[in-house]
Amino acid sequence: MGCALDEELIDKARDFHGHWCPGLAIGIRAGEWVRQNLGTSADEEIVAVVETDACGVDAIQVLTGCTFGKGNLIYSDQGKQAYSFYRRGDGKSARLVLDNQKLGGGPDDQIAALFQKSAQGTISAEEQQVLNDFKEGWAKTIMEAELDDVFVIKQAGPMPKKARIMKSIVCAECGEATMETRTRNMHGQTFCQACFAQRESRM
Repeated sequence: MGCALDEELIDKARDFHGHWCPGLAIGIRAGEWVRQNLGTSADEEIVAVVETDACGVDAIQVLTGCTFGKGNLIYSDQGKQAYSFYRRGDGKSARLVLDNQKLGGGPDDQIAALFQKSAQGTISAEEQQVLNDFKEGWAKTIMEAELDDVFVIKQAGPMPKKARIMKSIVCAECGEATMETRTRNMHGQTFCQACFAQRESRM
């Protein structure tokens, strides 16, 4: 059956991200699961915890209503294609982990090397075409697969706390207002993290 989302929603995610790629397709399928099982978030009803800062997170924002600005999109830097979703009203939740094996294995060593060369700007035109063909085919595979073959569904961790508005304190060094919980104290003065680190490095 594959992805059941309207083309309009898929186009909206692609336009927001700026291009089409396998990573965006992963996020689209995660967003599809959320819409089917939890609904969408007009405010903070749905919470997403994403363990990567890769392309798919853009699709999750568009399709679920979870955003950094509302405080219901939380980035946990784990380097994994894994996404946890929570519905505050009834506590329903799940953690979705990409399952490359069910999808056919994902990028092999050759493709991984081409991704690296592309990022470094050392890829040839012929190699770029091989990489482009892979990305197009991999995205198609992701979009056409059943959701159960895209993700392993696991138990999510504890429900994240609601976003809070924190007091701001002016840094004694740069004079910039900084969230209180992100400040550091030294010799009776309060500093932002950047200024604190600079002072530490001079000690």
